[in-house]
Amino acid sequence: MEKREEVIRRWFSMWLEAKDSGIEEIFAPDAVYIESWGPEYHGAALIRHWFTEWNTRGRVLRWDIRQFFHKGDQTVVQWDFENRMGDGKVESFEGMSLVRWDAEGKIAFLQEFGCNRDRYNPYADGDTPRFREGQAMWF
Repeated sequence: MEKREEVIRRWFSMWLEAKDSGIEEIFAPDAVYIESWGPEYHGAALIRHWFTEWNTRGRVLRWDIRQFFHKGDQTVVQWDFENRMGDGKVESFEGMSLVRWDAEGKIAFLQEFGCNRDRYNPYADGDTPRFREGQAMWF
């Protein structure tokens, strides 16, 4: 379990440093990566391309790990995330990643799940729910 956590910490650190320090060492050649808002990448080479290209447009400011859960060939990591895009837009949300490992200890599958930080109680004013107007976050 310690080695798996080390691999995940290494992946998060790459984002914080905006530096590829071995993507193809931690992802299986045919790995699948699914972002919480929809994009899906197949293969370590495409994951590396996405990482490199994304870092020309934005910067990860924070990606803090809260905890890990392990079961069989899977790990779940709960985290807090924040980034700033080139246009100045800041995105901040909580999330979890489901990771499946291959026999060599590489990431074979990673799917992210995001949770909006801007939460509220729709029943704060009574029995009838009052939902906020406007478009919901993308996840």
